Amino acid sequence: MASPSRGGAGAFILTGRGVEQSSQGTATVTAAINLALALGLPGRPGSGYGALTGQGNGQGGREHGQKADQLPGYRMINDPVARQHVAAVWGVNPDDLPDKGMPAVELLDSLGREDGPRALLVHGSNVVVSAPNSAHVAERLGALDLLVVCDVVPSETAQLADVVLPVTQWAEEEGTMTSLEGRVIRRRKAIDPPGGVRSELWVWAELARRLGSPGVFDTDASAVFDELARASAGGRADYSGISHTRLDTGEALYWPCPDTGPGQPPHPGTPRLFADAFPTADGRARLLPVDHHGPRDDTSPDAPVYLVTGRVLQHYQSGAQTRRVPELAGAVPEPFVEIHPLLAQRLGIEDGRPVVLTGRRGRVAAVARVTTATRPDTVFMPFHWSGVGSVNRITNDATDPISGMPEFKVCAVDVQAVDVLAPASALEGAVPASQNGVSP
Repeated sequence: MASPSRGGAGAFILTGRGVEQSSQGTATVTAAINLALALGLPGRPGSGYGALTGQGNGQGGREHGQKADQLPGYRMINDPVARQHVAAVWGVNPDDLPDKGMPAVELLDSLGREDGPRALLVHGSNVVVSAPNSAHVAERLGALDLLVVCDVVPSETAQLADVVLPVTQWAEEEGTMTSLEGRVIRRRKAIDPPGGVRSELWVWAELARRLGSPGVFDTDASAVFDELARASAGGRADYSGISHTRLDTGEALYWPCPDTGPGQPPHPGTPRLFADAFPTADGRARLLPVDHHGPRDDTSPDAPVYLVTGRVLQHYQSGAQTRRVPELAGAVPEPFVEIHPLLAQRLGIEDGRPVVLTGRRGRVAAVARVTTATRPDTVFMPFHWSGVGSVNRITNDATDPISGMPEFKVCAVDVQAVDVLAPASALEGAVPASQNGVSP
């Protein structure tokens, strides 16, 4: 398919995390891209496809090695050319770079096992609340010899740690963020951190020094960005022509923005990808066939209702920060279960009364909200809380075979009305035999 002609009304296809957080997430995203291509959206002004993420720099992290199979610039870690280039920037032998690492769910399951990691360093992630099948994750963390957590608040995961390192938060440090459209945005320090707080760059530099690393770890954000830019050179997400200096002048720079070399005008960046061609041999896009298989944890007589999870406006991610803000905590103080009136009537559930959701991995409890906002065969529960209402205790950790993304967003449950909200300890018992075990 050729790049579309310019002009005409614009349109976007935007997908949320629920599309990706599925055992068929890669296929679903591919289908959305196929639709965008069929409509001629990529490359057209005011049009395109994008995935909306829940974190401020999710885009930038994915571009530069956030996953354990990647290197900076959207390079794969098993690409010999990429390994040689990045190793040269880092001043190490290419053979010393690791092979592909484990996807997150597999890594968490391996913690403390005979052939798994005995220590874990967690940076700003509250996996005890945010990971699927989170009760199992907490068990694996407990099997470690050493758990170190870097964070700005005492999250539920930090409270399990052997060592907690207080680190700077976004307003206390310099850096950049990358937007959905590929624009690299300068982020500037606004306030000084409290005494004793260190930057994560300092943590990594000190860890490297004490372990005798052959590389050089700088703690200046501008110097680290320059190194990242060199490491990304030639990759799909090429930042090599971008620097804090250029961003500080107010330039709007979008990747790819390669380094043009000494004495040459700087590259202006690429505000719109695919304007003239696609990165294929003939410059034309490819539509890829996909199949649909549905949720891995599907409904059954013992678990006849779908549970879907998501966010509420007032809280962010695992709620470790927002639950500490009185105005936000007051607006939505506790977890809840949205239930359609028809399903509520059939199950004898009243608005505001407690319910228990039982799935194949355990039980959670929260108050019911009877509403037409959800379907009669589906209940909804947000994931921002810990304890008895921590819905990720029962979400599915089955993963997409390509991306490794777990199936956070849907699983099968039984819904029952109860008289009072039981403490978490009362929900720890074994689930019914017909529901016990892993998902099919």
